[in-house]
Amino acid sequence: MEPNLRRCVACRKLAPKQSLWRVVRVYPSQQVQLDRGMGRSAYLCQCHHCLEMAQRKDRLGRSLRKNVSPDIYQTLKERLNSLD
Repeated sequence: MEPNLRRCVACRKLAPKQSLWRVVRVYPSQQVQLDRGMGRSAYLCQCHHCLEMAQRKDRLGRSLRKNVSPDIYQTLKERLNSLD
């Protein structure tokens, strides 16, 4: 069986879904959150370069068609620091 592949919004690399972070614009509330929920999703590699590029160029916001709060980026940075 083929793995579920998703594309990082920052570097555009294909990777298995489990190795990426998922950011979701939840339907119908339009709230942006991490990991859970049904709605429009964007995926991001778990590396400093992709996180910085996504924030600087608003890649997550454009992909989700919704502004992403700085709290989301802060949470992702904390997760990244805990991986190191």
